[in-house]
Amino acid sequence: MSSTKVIHALYNDDDVLMDAVKQTRKAHHHIEEVFTPFPVHGLDKAMGLAPTRLAICAFIYGCIGISVATWMMWNIMINDWPQDIGGKPSFSYLQNMPAFVPVMFEMTVFFAAHLMVITFYMRSRLWPFKKAENPDVRTTDDHFLMEVAVSGNEEEMVSFFKNTGAVEVKVIEKH
Repeated sequence: MSSTKVIHALYNDDDVLMDAVKQTRKAHHHIEEVFTPFPVHGLDKAMGLAPTRLAICAFIYGCIGISVATWMMWNIMINDWPQDIGGKPSFSYLQNMPAFVPVMFEMTVFFAAHLMVITFYMRSRLWPFKKAENPDVRTTDDHFLMEVAVSGNEEEMVSFFKNTGAVEVKVIEKH
């Protein structure tokens, strides 16, 4: 089993963290991950992360929801068990479409919301009973941690991160 070394640079201010991320990218060091106690606006762009494709998934899930709703209403109200409700016969789906719009909307939202939650958990690898992967408990309270792969001179990198404003810099063996 191979092990690699990473540097954990701990910051106590989000603005200092943002500057450090920019300096780290400029110095061509590879940022493995950044742990923050709250979302930091612009951090994803500063880290050079690609835009998320979750919106595409939401659209596809909404299309699945409206398709299921359309099939379900046609099958139940027109094909399988047509009923004369309030003197309005169910001869075709299009004649009854205005009555079906709320159901179509709700099923679209239902499918998109529930499938997005499942997709988010799967993409984030958040399974039930999963052990937390947080390297430092202080990042859930008031500190920010940048994890960077060690490449080249280790002492030089440690001094680089101390100069970026880190309050603590540690070299960790990662298995």
